[in-house]
Amino acid sequence: MLLRQRGFSLLELLVALFVVVLVTSLATLNVGSGGQDLQLESQLRSLADINTLAADEAQMSGRDYGLLLQQLNLRGERVYRYSWRERREEAWRQPSSGHEVFAERDLPPTVDLELSLEGQLDSEFHLGEDVGQAKPQVIFYASGEVSPGVLTVRQRSDAAVLWRLKWDLLGRSELLPRGEALDPSESSASAQFRRGQRDG
Repeated sequence: MLLRQRGFSLLELLVALFVVVLVTSLATLNVGSGGQDLQLESQLRSLADINTLAADEAQMSGRDYGLLLQQLNLRGERVYRYSWRERREEAWRQPSSGHEVFAERDLPPTVDLELSLEGQLDSEFHLGEDVGQAKPQVIFYASGEVSPGVLTVRQRSDAAVLWRLKWDLLGRSELLPRGEALDPSESSASAQFRRGQRDG
């Protein structure tokens, strides 16, 4: 008895092709998203490390250092930039040494920042690129103390917490992964400043 071999219909081939393309697209999206997550984590860990270095430099040089946070509008997108300053007799300036280490850096345009500084009722991100002699928000004093606070990084699309970088009076910092809550005593002692929802 002869069996007839039946080939695939055009519709079956198109469905199979669609499934392959869909699976490939999802895999690519997941890999891309994971890469962005790793890049953001690496950037925040670097920020914490350079803050520690700034605290050490302040003590060794006898000059206060500071972390300056800005909100910019670049190519129609709101972007947050951070850099470091050194207090001199005339004003806050870029550090006189370590230019590459203390260079300004931009966070991805997909995230928003919230800054909470203990004991301060008003703290804002500097708007625009013309910061000149602007005073940084977080001060690393030559005495070894630091303005305690928390920097919260949120996903812009849904406001989900991605990371919290917090530091204490002695400059010891901790990077907390997504959604990890602060202690109630810390959140009540700190003033929350939400600037991420504002347009630059």
